[in-house]
Amino acid sequence: MNLKEHWDAVYTNKVIEKLTWQETIPEPSLKLIRNLGLSHYAEIISVGTGTSNLIEFLLEDGFQNITVNDISSVAMQLLKEKLGKEECNVEWIQDDLTAPTLLKEIPPIDLWYDRAALHFFIEEKDQLTYFNLLKQSVKSKGYVIIATFAKNGAKMCSGLPLLQYDTEMLSERLGFDFELREVLHDNFETPGRDRRPFIYTVYQRK
Repeated sequence: MNLKEHWDAVYTNKVIEKLTWQETIPEPSLKLIRNLGLSHYAEIISVGTGTSNLIEFLLEDGFQNITVNDISSVAMQLLKEKLGKEECNVEWIQDDLTAPTLLKEIPPIDLWYDRAALHFFIEEKDQLTYFNLLKQSVKSKGYVIIATFAKNGAKMCSGLPLLQYDTEMLSERLGFDFELREVLHDNFETPGRDRRPFIYTVYQRK
């Protein structure tokens, strides 16, 4: 089973509200995004979005240029249904971050947001592809918010192994072009009441 088949199966066979990563209100992400003071016309991309409620909140905040990416067409359809008529205000790109095609054509980005994808990329080549795409996409003075499982966090999620991160690892991957602006540590509580340590980082391109 390839990654698309895996995630299509996950979103087909499980209740969204019971997914271990689902947030009713994505408070850490909203806090960090709102602190940036972005224009309502800022180009925002959320990668590996799944069925995240964040998109609904960003639309309510007035953002008008939101792009949603996921490898799973099932997840994207479920999110469209959740948004209802608001889904027409979002650009949808079903593509693989480790073998991008359509994602290479996106406009220059003011904010790259990822809470769900990077930590699943165990192989070096997939990490390089991810960060090369990010660097190609984010404009000068643009922002990157990456949230991953922290070093003392879970080692598996949805049956897949995880790569845990700290700020040093992320800063090394992003390179000298990106300056670390903020770090936030969060103990996310799953629907099963397990605690999962996350690290949120905000970078700005110089």
